[in-house]
Amino acid sequence: MTSLIPLHHLAAEQKSAEVTDWSARISWVVGLLVLIAFVYWLMRQGWKWRGSLQSGLPELDSTPEGFADGEKLLTLTGRYHASTTAGQWLDRIVAHGLGTRSRVELTLTDQGLDVVRPGAADFFVPAAALREARLDKGIAGKVLPEGGLLIITWAHGDKLIDSGFRSDRSAEHPAWVEAIDQLTRTTEGTAR
Repeated sequence: MTSLIPLHHLAAEQKSAEVTDWSARISWVVGLLVLIAFVYWLMRQGWKWRGSLQSGLPELDSTPEGFADGEKLLTLTGRYHASTTAGQWLDRIVAHGLGTRSRVELTLTDQGLDVVRPGAADFFVPAAALREARLDKGIAGKVLPEGGLLIITWAHGDKLIDSGFRSDRSAEHPAWVEAIDQLTRTTEGTAR
């Protein structure tokens, strides 16, 4: 039979754990923070570079005088997600603040589309510049279930632009598609 050793003798023989090497741990943390800062700086430089490539895009129109007096066809509150080159859902446009995601208040009248973005640049799309509206599932930086985004195509300068919006009440999207398509047909009919 084995003899039992009292527990206090076993505890006395144990060595305490090694003390953590704080200098190595701090070095790793500082190195990781420098790497994160460097990646952020590279992303920022890429954003600026893309903006300089798109510097030929004309300034955005501002809301005309008397716009608020016109009859509102539709209004919407929700999110503005991005603007891209029409037909290329990943080619984000960052010039003039079009790449900045924000809250949005849209107002559609016979004069055009007023885009009010708290915290970002507001802009106005004249009715003659509107081309179409459709429901889609994605635009640069945002993918939703089928039909989750309202995409409005409009002309600015010599470029066609797709802008993506999501209403707080997505059931409003089909009415917007119908109203914009009707407005573009009416505008095209009067232009001829």
